[in-house]
Amino acid sequence: MNRSTVANRWNQDLIEENFLLWQRDPDALEASWRHFFEGFELGRIDGAPPGAQPPGAAAPPSSSVSAVDDEALENARAQAAVTRLVDAYREVGHYLADLDPLRLAGRRETYDPLELAEFGLGEEHLDRPFFTRMFEPPQATLRELLDALKRTYCGTIGVEYMHIRDRRIRSWLQERMEPVRNHPSFDLKKKRRILWKLNAASLFETFLHLRYVGQKRFSLEGGEMLIPLLDAIVERSATFGVKEIVLGMPHRGRLNVLANILNKPYSMIFHEFEGNMPKTVAGDGDVKYHLGFSADHVAANGHSVHLSLTANPSHLEAVDPVVEGRMRAKQRLFKDRDRKLGLPILIHGDAAFAGQGLVAETLNLSQLPGYRTGGTIHIVVNNQIGFTTAPMEGRSTRYCTDVAKMIEVPIFHVNGDDPEAVVYVGELATEFRETFGQDVVIDMVCYRRHGHNESDEPAFTQPVMYEAIRRKKPVLELYTRHLIDSGELTQEEADTLEETFREKLEAIYKEVHDATEAPEPIQPGFKGPWEGLQPNYDWTPIDTGVPRDRLALITDRMAAVPEGFTRNRKLDRIFSSRVQALQEGGPIDWAFAEGLAFGSLLLEGTPVRLSGQDSRRGTFSQRHASIVDVQTGERFYPLNHIAPGQQAEFCVYDSMLSEAAVLGFDYGYSLDSPHMLICWEAQFGDFANGAQVIIDQFIASGESKWGRASGIVLLLPHGYEGQGPEHSSARLERFLQLCAEDNMQVVNCTTPAQYFHLLRRQVRRTFRKPLVVMTPKSLLRHKRCVSSVEEFTAGGFNEVLDDGAIAAPEKVRRVVLCSGKVYYDLLARREASEKDDVALVRLEQFYPFPANALSAALARFENATEWVWAQEESQNMGGWTFVAPRLEELTGRRFQYVGRDASASPATGSLAVHNREQEELVEAALGASALPHLVTASAARKAVAASNGQR
Repeated sequence: MNRSTVANRWNQDLIEENFLLWQRDPDALEASWRHFFEGFELGRIDGAPPGAQPPGAAAPPSSSVSAVDDEALENARAQAAVTRLVDAYREVGHYLADLDPLRLAGRRETYDPLELAEFGLGEEHLDRPFFTRMFEPPQATLRELLDALKRTYCGTIGVEYMHIRDRRIRSWLQERMEPVRNHPSFDLKKKRRILWKLNAASLFETFLHLRYVGQKRFSLEGGEMLIPLLDAIVERSATFGVKEIVLGMPHRGRLNVLANILNKPYSMIFHEFEGNMPKTVAGDGDVKYHLGFSADHVAANGHSVHLSLTANPSHLEAVDPVVEGRMRAKQRLFKDRDRKLGLPILIHGDAAFAGQGLVAETLNLSQLPGYRTGGTIHIVVNNQIGFTTAPMEGRSTRYCTDVAKMIEVPIFHVNGDDPEAVVYVGELATEFRETFGQDVVIDMVCYRRHGHNESDEPAFTQPVMYEAIRRKKPVLELYTRHLIDSGELTQEEADTLEETFREKLEAIYKEVHDATEAPEPIQPGFKGPWEGLQPNYDWTPIDTGVPRDRLALITDRMAAVPEGFTRNRKLDRIFSSRVQALQEGGPIDWAFAEGLAFGSLLLEGTPVRLSGQDSRRGTFSQRHASIVDVQTGERFYPLNHIAPGQQAEFCVYDSMLSEAAVLGFDYGYSLDSPHMLICWEAQFGDFANGAQVIIDQFIASGESKWGRASGIVLLLPHGYEGQGPEHSSARLERFLQLCAEDNMQVVNCTTPAQYFHLLRRQVRRTFRKPLVVMTPKSLLRHKRCVSSVEEFTAGGFNEVLDDGAIAAPEKVRRVVLCSGKVYYDLLARREASEKDDVALVRLEQFYPFPANALSAALARFENATEWVWAQEESQNMGGWTFVAPRLEELTGRRFQYVGRDASASPATGSLAVHNREQEELVEAALGASALPHLVTASAARKAVAASNGQR
């Protein structure tokens, strides 16, 4: 039966059927039916269906029936209008909410879509009773209902949640907000805790302002309620059994959060203002408002929660995915599959939340299988200003938080001058996250009392706003007066609280100011999961060979699928050929070698995580880490079935189409999982450009700035094959430019066995450094780019590969040093020309620069007179500018450059031009002349045109 049929007095059966369904589950009916029955609910007799008569009653005259029905239908129409009115307040009541402490635009008193006339209602309906679930019993006059709606949705809290399609969530929120009208009812103990935390936040800022005049601290003044809000979230989380909270935030308010939430000693913060660098800093350090910290917090219920504030640069939202990755790693260590024991909290500025694309990217990660963390609490400290940019110039949306609607989560807007409302929202948001495992957003509308920093003059650009701020009473003063006026606090108590805290700060300040030494470290060395590792790069060779029988087991298991599982027939050939290759001693190609590396680590108890765009199959159809049943679509992961119950876990994920957020996530993961091989793979190496902030500000410099080591592995497909400028270069030169102080490893290895040992070496050393690998594309299937089984069973990674084909090194006239794919082009041409006086030496690791190994390899060719560096990248790219000064210092010789001329674009877009360039550079590298040879695109184009008979 069509339940959307319009009801009338003749279809009694349909009405009764729908009425019974409405009684059981109102939301199962279409909206117009719900409105219809809610109208009749007020006038129905003894619970009978609409139109039904008491047993034995005589039928009324037809005129009476008509009058009754007309009246009932009018009641239904009015009830439907009232129901729509309720939904309208739920949806847009926040437009009338009292959210701005500055009242810059004045509070909006009316909003046309909420006017009674919009619903066909008027003054005559105000004192009539209507059905409403906002009251118990579910009945109230329209006047009472309007008052309840305004108190709930138009006070100092405005809520956006009707955009959420999940009815369970909407109902859950209504059940918690509407009975209490979104007005908290706190006992005196909680109110005093709010005052205590607010007092600490406010006096900390004023003390710093007095004692360290003009120093940047990015004050929280105007947004001090962040501290009681965070305190409430931490305390509420403890009641749910949360063990770990990881926070990420920008610089504004960071010192306050460190001091009053993470309990970083005030003395350490004062030492940093005095310019005393803590002894924990091993590198260059960072400014005090970028630093991280961690500490245990014992909640009021006795439950201990570990708090970690993640260090971050001034790229305001870059820390977001890093926090998520850290939390995912911690949840894995807790074996927390339900993601209940760890909570990420991200604090944002309003301009950054609306303006930075990483916010949307991180939100998009929130429910993805390989990246979800059980929900993040987002707090926007809404200062209503960027640096000098007003909201109307900084976003195209009404609210700075509108981007969060993309993932259909609740958004709570709250006036930062109403402390109890702020804390109430924080507790409700925490409960929501615990219940639904989804993100939730708190938009705390406040202001920024000073300029962008304490020496900035904001009145230059916002004179009206800052005149209002100048006259504005601080929230601490407002709340203190509120408690005094209500009789819940005396003036003497308030004065004592303030004086006690100020005296404490003065005593600590004096001690620090008079100190002659830097503070002792309170978090020395590597602790927790990093126990046993050390920070320094070590050249000690690592034997990473694996016994042949273990390689055979891994190969067999990678080739097997469960009974009844049907894979693509092409995969049968791929995996059977691998089994055969292992049995026959080779050849083993790149993807096979990678699978052996992963599998061997898993058998040794080392878990592996690989993520990136299309990483499961591999961009070039080479990996096949997961197999899909062609009939059911079911996925099977062979590497997780090598030795079930006796091996570590292999986690491989196809990421969303993002570089910055996904790499940031995996970097964050690596910070808390040093004994896991964690790899991020770019679809093409060039795409790492999209993650440059993560690479520059975290991966390359994080250890020097913040003392945070990482073993993250970047797999970047690199090589010139004529595919155009965006699919050739992983920008090797950029990574080399970032190298210093042994901060990371940059490798361009040329054999599958080298790659195998490199991956294993990464988690078998006594230290962790980021590893950047230029991985192949065409070499994945190159007949010469293979290794024998014996190369996997013993030895380890070699930073330099000598020319094993040279039997008489004393006869070598020319030494060509190269790296990566170009080696195979050089090798093919040398064999074709039968040159036995040219040696090809491969630099497999660029950084840390293997001076000793390279010196030993080159020393064999003592009679050589021509020394060449050959590369396929342009002269201003690739490795040339990095190796040239080092080679001269190492050997005392000037190497000649052979390769493409300098260019603005990484590569030509013409396959024909590319091939001509490649031929020329190979010829030049092996030729008789030792003069510098530059292969130019213009010359190659002319040659191609001439060969085509063009002019």
